[in-house]
Amino acid sequence: MATSEHTGGESPERPAPRGRVRLRKAALMGVPAFAVAATLVVLTAQGAIAAQFAISGMPFVVAADRLEADGFEQFGSLDHMAPNSPNAGDTGGQVLVVVSAIKEAKLTKLCQSVELGGTFLHITAGDKGTPVTATDLTTDSTVLTGKDARFTNIEIGGDASEFDKAGVKGPLGVFGQQADTVVIEKLRQTNWATTAAKFRLPNLHLDFSSKGC
Repeated sequence: MATSEHTGGESPERPAPRGRVRLRKAALMGVPAFAVAATLVVLTAQGAIAAQFAISGMPFVVAADRLEADGFEQFGSLDHMAPNSPNAGDTGGQVLVVVSAIKEAKLTKLCQSVELGGTFLHITAGDKGTPVTATDLTTDSTVLTGKDARFTNIEIGGDASEFDKAGVKGPLGVFGQQADTVVIEKLRQTNWATTAAKFRLPNLHLDFSSKGC
């Protein structure tokens, strides 16, 4: 984080902005719980730290029967809603998230849904023998689960700013983990944002439904 220098007479220290305070808390408290649990998920980014846009503040569910990924990183960050968003509630327009980054990912039987006033916008893909593929894609999540997760060459507790497995640099001094590969069975995420350089969705189907994923 950048700091400013003052010249001349002494001046009282300014309190850290709210976002910085919450990010420190994430580094010390929030992310290790996800890492130790190993109910982790996935999707990718290249040079990105959390969402590069103002999030809507409406979470959505992503589920898949199986995720296979090469180049995995994960660390804590903050997403921000647009000013005066009606979805801000008492959050101040900020959501503490776990950023999951993967260089190359394959997802079998992908399902995504978001609730819109009692009705769900429902998307499925990769359910006819050809998996969904993603390159340089990230997910910002608050809930990550899987029936089984298998990592190769995992490093837990590293500084996110030094990561190199997925081509992403996280915030300096923030707890994180990275691995060469990860396979997760029965993946399920509550996400606030997703970004991707490439995203291929074979057999894409979008509709409105009374049920989510």
